[in-house]
Parts: sequence; structure tokens; C-alpha cells
Amino acid sequence: MENKHFCQSCSMPIDRPELAGTEKDGTKSIEYCVYCYQKGVFLNPGQTLDEMKKLVRKQMETRKMDESIINKAVGSLPLLKRWRKPVSV
Repeated sequence: MENKHFCQSCSMPIDRPELAGTEKDGTKSIEYCVYCYQKGVFLNPGQTLDEMKKLVRKQMETRKMDESIINKAVGSLPLLKRWRKPVSV
């Protein structure tokens, strides 16, 4: 089975090179999609997790995706690199 990469901001599969965001030097990001990250920065740096949840839900509903898949994608957002809370020691 092929190793799949998912955007660590919105959870979108990055399954084609053109969907990968870019780093400052123009190389493809291995962590973020083109819709979230370009030239080494987030396109919406002030976006909150709740705003991302609403956006992901809306985009998936527009594509008529199954509600269980939408819930799984939205539920996974807090686990992604962009949204994880630092562990306090």
C-alpha cells in the first residue's frame, strides 16, 4: 500500500505533486498543501482551529462527501502538526 501524505493543516490528501505547498526556496512541502501553505508561510496565518473545522466541513459537504468521512476528517484536525498543543512537562 502506498504511503499517503495528508496536509498537516487541513488534512487534505497530498496525492499529486501540484497539491503540495511550497517552501521559501520554492521546493515542495512534504507537510502542507498548496491551499494552506505557499512560499514557506501559511496563507491564513491567523486562522483558528475552529475556523479550519468549518472550512473543511463546508468544502467536503460541497463535494457531497459522506457525513462519516466529514466527521472523521474534522475530528482529526486537532491531531495535525499545525493544531497540536505543545505538551507541557
